[in-house]
Parts: sequence; structure tokens; C-alpha cells
Amino acid sequence: MVVEDAFPKFEGDLRRGAIVLAAMSQLATAQYGYSLRQRLAEYGMEVEEGTLYPLLRRLENQGLLSSEWRIEDGPPRRYYMLSDEGRRLYPQLVISWRSLSAVMENLFKEGHPHDA
Repeated sequence: MVVEDAFPKFEGDLRRGAIVLAAMSQLATAQYGYSLRQRLAEYGMEVEEGTLYPLLRRLENQGLLSSEWRIEDGPPRRYYMLSDEGRRLYPQLVISWRSLSAVMENLFKEGHPHDA
């Protein structure tokens, strides 16, 4: 397998956990799927619908999000927001992310001379 062919798979692996944290970061206030996608995209985090909607359902099933149907200017939409459990877990995940990010930055500095 050539490196170029492998890149999309490995990039997807790297993004998977980041997307969970990115979504949680924007759900302190209620968002419906499309508005969340747009907000994430504004920050440079492009997320496909086929990734986001199953993620939202999974996080809700895990008790980290709550949702409700609302009818406002248009069709009914399901709005998601952090549950009490999600609000407790999110700051812990941010601390963990920052710690991991710092470790990775240190590894990159000490890494191979051809690294970015």
C-alpha cells in the first residue's frame, strides 16, 4: 500500500475521537444536526452527515446528550444538547485532550528530522 493510499484511512482514525469532542464542545446550547454541522465547519471541522447523525444518536444512547423535537420556522427538528452527565464529562475530556496534545507536540519535536 502506498502512503498516499493509506492517508485517508489514518486521517479518519485521527479525526474519530476529535469529532466527538468537537461536537460536545458546541452542545452547551441546543443545536440540531445541520446547525451543528455548519458551526463545526465554521471552525474548520468538516463532518459528513453520515458521521454526525449516528454519533449524536450514540452519544445520546450513552447518556451524554439529551434531545427534543422542536417545531420552529420550518419542519420539525431534533435538537441535541449536553446532558448533566455530558456536562460533567466534557471538561475532563478537554483536560485529557490538552494533555495528549502536549505529549504529541513533544514527540514531534523529538521525532524524526523529516517530521512536520
